[in-house]
Amino acid sequence: MSPAMQGKLSAYQSVAAHGGVAAADPHKLIMMLLDGALTRIAQAKVCGERGEKIAKSTHLQRALAIIGELRASLDLSQGPLARNLDDLYDYITRQLLIGQATSDPKVLTGASSILVEIRGAWAALPVEARAARAAV
Repeated sequence: MSPAMQGKLSAYQSVAAHGGVAAADPHKLIMMLLDGALTRIAQAKVCGERGEKIAKSTHLQRALAIIGELRASLDLSQGPLARNLDDLYDYITRQLLIGQATSDPKVLTGASSILVEIRGAWAALPVEARAARAAV
């Protein structure tokens, strides 16, 4: 693919992503953030396997930023669920930092596994509970 075509494709993907965010409800936004973090961690693992340290670091920094946004969106006054999620996001953050400093892919796999579980729980929420839980 030519560089010009890659630039156009990248611009289209950016517009599509921003349009998806603008039209999303809070539940969908959280799902998008979880998917984004999982994607960045997977990309970092591949880069780590290839020995691409800078790219690995870039992907992990993006995953860390997403996890930070997820933590910032929590309303800790909502009870134990929010506090437990905060603890899990804190643990995932520490694991990603360890994964950034080491070449052990198991650390990143563990962080991904936890995010997959959280994502599964969000996906399983009944529609009527989504509006109430999206603010947690």
